[in-house]
Amino acid sequence: MRRQRGFSLLEVIAAMLLLAIAFAALMKVAGGAIALSRNAAAHDEAALWARSLLDSAYVTEPLRPGSRSGEVDHRYRWQLDVAPWDPPGPRPQGAMLQLYKLDLTLRWGNHAHPQVARFSTLRLGGPPASGGQAP
Repeated sequence: MRRQRGFSLLEVIAAMLLLAIAFAALMKVAGGAIALSRNAAAHDEAALWARSLLDSAYVTEPLRPGSRSGEVDHRYRWQLDVAPWDPPGPRPQGAMLQLYKLDLTLRWGNHAHPQVARFSTLRLGGPPASGGQAP
């Protein structure tokens, strides 16, 4: 009698088990990649909103120290803090203009664990305020 060659049932089961483990690991990696991609898209959108908010801040009114906050696109909560900024070193005598630092904080996601992005820029304003009045 001739002996048949092939795989035994035990070998087939072991191969299927290894395939299932590899597939489960691959799905976990793919799920993580999707979550990272979604997170990167949210950060990109936040950066676009931040640029828009910083570009349009104080365009129609004089720049002055203070704080503002609001919501954009029903998802992003923002806070804009404005403060005078002086470069290091002595201030030139008779300076007619003041630099202001604009700090923008964007938050999104759930309130328990929000995602946060911070942006800063400098903007040239009118003469320095003589009393530090806030709006």
